[in-house]
Amino acid sequence: MTLVNILLRVIRAALPLAILYVGKLIIDEVVLLNSTHNTIPSHTYLWKLVGIEFGLAVLSDALSRAVSLVDSLLGDLFANLTSVKIMEHAATLDLDQFEDSVFYDKLERARQQTTGRTILLSQVLSQVQDLITMGFLIVGFVVFNPWLIVLLLAAIVPAFLGESHFNNKSYALTRAQTAQRRELDYTRYLGASDETAKEVKIFNLSGFIIDRFKALSNKFYVSSRALTIQRSAWGTVFALLGSIGYYAAYGYIIYKTINGSITIGTLTFLAGSFRQLRSLLEGILGRFTTISQGAIYLRDYFDFFDIQPQINQPPHPLPFPQPLREGFRFENVGFRYTNSERWANRHLNFTLHAGEKLALVGENGAGKTTLVKLLARLYDPTEGRILLDGIDLRQYDLVQLRQNIGVIFQDYLRYQMSFSQNIAVGNIGEKENRPLIAEAARQSLADALAAKLPNGYDQALGRRFNNGVDLSGGEWQKLALARAYMRNAQVLILDEPTAALDARAEYEVFQRFAELTQGKSAILISHRFSTVRMANRILVLDKGQLLEIGSHEELLAKQGRYAELFQLQAAGYR
Repeated sequence: MTLVNILLRVIRAALPLAILYVGKLIIDEVVLLNSTHNTIPSHTYLWKLVGIEFGLAVLSDALSRAVSLVDSLLGDLFANLTSVKIMEHAATLDLDQFEDSVFYDKLERARQQTTGRTILLSQVLSQVQDLITMGFLIVGFVVFNPWLIVLLLAAIVPAFLGESHFNNKSYALTRAQTAQRRELDYTRYLGASDETAKEVKIFNLSGFIIDRFKALSNKFYVSSRALTIQRSAWGTVFALLGSIGYYAAYGYIIYKTINGSITIGTLTFLAGSFRQLRSLLEGILGRFTTISQGAIYLRDYFDFFDIQPQINQPPHPLPFPQPLREGFRFENVGFRYTNSERWANRHLNFTLHAGEKLALVGENGAGKTTLVKLLARLYDPTEGRILLDGIDLRQYDLVQLRQNIGVIFQDYLRYQMSFSQNIAVGNIGEKENRPLIAEAARQSLADALAAKLPNGYDQALGRRFNNGVDLSGGEWQKLALARAYMRNAQVLILDEPTAALDARAEYEVFQRFAELTQGKSAILISHRFSTVRMANRILVLDKGQLLEIGSHEELLAKQGRYAELFQLQAAGYR
């Protein structure tokens, strides 16, 4: 498609000169016929020239439309391809990279290139096309008087350099505003979104959000206004230089015609050529502004692809053990987030035995979720190591590792998709396996919910799209639990799995969970001690460090932090 585009443009580039030259021949022929008084002139040649010019005009229009069509198709393909490339590369990056604001700035700038630069190829090819056309037109000027070309360039070059200067300043300003513009977009989202409308209304936040948006947007306006005014003022000066150059050349051509040095047809040819050259140069200059901006901003797209993950597949990966023999052992494991001085976890030394159920207890921010992310190798330890059956976790096949660990986080996603797809994301390779999806729903007690929906497992969920049905928090949580049962994982990790369930539903879920995890390893993160009591051992975290570990009875007997937290919660039920 690109080659066809180039070929069409090369053909079209020669047409302006051909049309101008045929127009010159027509005018010269008309003048000749008017000056012939003694004989009856033949008009055949004249009408042939008119027919040729008509054909060239039709061909030019057809080629223009064909080029526009191909440009449009190429633009769509480019936007789709670059969006896919960004998603593919993002999928390879580490979780902690997504939690870094600098990374998000790069990601946001890269995303902007998928749509804002879709016409870049078209503009570059248009630039080449116009340069070829200019080459044809310049040949005529060189034959007539090469000094006219010098005059034309002298009038245009300053504008070219000026635009280049302002492009760089504009890019520097926009790049510096990336983080603030993300805040502006977030504020716009807060002010008009189905997910925020409830709290905006109940807390009467619209005035606060609108004022925040006004303050941010006005800040951007003020910072860019001075640059825009400078650019406009200098643009006026450069345009004046271009007009002076054009009319100086035009006057010179008229003078030569009056003196009889050239014919009227040549006058129209040269004047038309010069006018087209000026128009082409202005078009090239204006397009250069967009192209140079696109080229500068396109650097952001490639900068994003320069970011490489730290968590990679080992050169010779080991298969995940089937079954687990020893389990996971943490040896002095510590983890610190990028650009953070605080340790999320540190000095962790314990073992999750094969087939053991381990509960994690601790106050918010104690490092419970970070610990399970380390176990699933969403993060690699900053210090220490994690062993799986006595071998460093980093030596195992990364895909197999994650396929054998079923995790449902507290902040699970509520996909605006069908009921079955919301379950199938737990093992997306089985998205067409309806019996497996139905079995996972049964295990999580979500099957009764499917039976009540108008379209059953095909019912669209969420309010974002037509005919969608929204669910309660507890109903969504049952779907999230079903995802964990979609894969035959050897390790199940549930992060606050029953936070939105009522007492009866919670009891049923954990009875079912106890049955389904027989012979499997499991980690439970919960603030409910009725939940954690079902674990073989309980690990108490405090500020990222292991404080206590043991069974429910052992920890109560120690009269430590676990016993304190247990008594505090129990007091609320007395």
